[in-house]
Amino acid sequence: MLVRIDDYPAHLNACWQEHLASHNQNAPTVISTFAGCGGSSLGYSMAGFHELLATDWNEPAMQTFHLNFPGMPLLCRDIAKLSVDDLLRRTDLQPGELDVLDGSPPCQGFSTAGKRELDDPRNNLFRQYVRLLTGLQPKIFVMENVAGMVKGLMRLAFVEILRQLKAAGYQVSARLMDTMYFGVPQSRDRMIFIGVRNDLGIMPSHPKAQTVPVTVRQAIGMLPLGMPGNHEPQIIKAWSMTKPGQSSRKVCKYVGSFQSIRLDPEKPSCVQIKAHLNWHYAICRHVTIQEAARIGSFPDQFRWAGEKGRAKDQIGNSVPPLFMRAIVLHLRQNILDKIKPGQKATRETTCAKKEKASGPAARKAGRKAGK
Repeated sequence: MLVRIDDYPAHLNACWQEHLASHNQNAPTVISTFAGCGGSSLGYSMAGFHELLATDWNEPAMQTFHLNFPGMPLLCRDIAKLSVDDLLRRTDLQPGELDVLDGSPPCQGFSTAGKRELDDPRNNLFRQYVRLLTGLQPKIFVMENVAGMVKGLMRLAFVEILRQLKAAGYQVSARLMDTMYFGVPQSRDRMIFIGVRNDLGIMPSHPKAQTVPVTVRQAIGMLPLGMPGNHEPQIIKAWSMTKPGQSSRKVCKYVGSFQSIRLDPEKPSCVQIKAHLNWHYAICRHVTIQEAARIGSFPDQFRWAGEKGRAKDQIGNSVPPLFMRAIVLHLRQNILDKIKPGQKATRETTCAKKEKASGPAARKAGRKAGK
């Protein structure tokens, strides 16, 4: 049975307090790749996880991340330049000890909002994620991407991603999940890959729908309306003619893009929150950062670095925190809590194989063979 969230702002605040609370000393550990501004990381923290390290190459997003997670080690670096050994050294871990490796490789090449080119170089960043996964051998991995990767020609890429994740030593399950059923006032399909290391003997699973969809009005209706935006007459006219939930392009093809939506107050937002793409339902202006953040399930206390448009882009590119919170709470209860204490990887990792192939023992054997 779906749970109804009667007071969404209060619910967001309660989840923020979970983030601020002291976490158990034995809390599950996570490393976040492609961490962005911290949407996934906030979800993990709300669920009581201990994040050891976060990494992304986008400096403005990392600045926002630092504002909200001031004590967390950050690496602002291209993932291709990250080594498994460096991550293990920085987190004081051995292969197989990490609980969760998280990552959301950039998805523009798969997105239905883009050109959807199979050879888009951004589609290959998942290979770097798989490289780290193979070396770190965490108990679980969570990888998020857009729904467009299973549509049309892009399904070929999806099949290849699935194959490589399984080859890294994992049982893998992939599901399309709509964020609006997990406390987020936004209808947004996301592809969630969940993997469990083969030797653990536990099948991966996804949480089922949990909440009645939260409407835009429930999320932002109590905030001050403020003043209309400083727009040209044709923009104001287009907004007034656009019905809630409708694109301004349907009213006037010269106004906005296909994602320029006048939000419907009685439904979850139907589009990704981005700069200049979402209009308030009751007044002719774009949504504010606070409104965009609430629709993205970021609490009011979350702080944003940089200019307004950049903050909205960070919100739009992030994994909604409440969505990730629901996923990892499920994984903690149904997988991690069932693993025997101290259970480590039994398969040889790629890093270990390379070490054996080039280490002192291998060199000694080579000398003997050469005699």
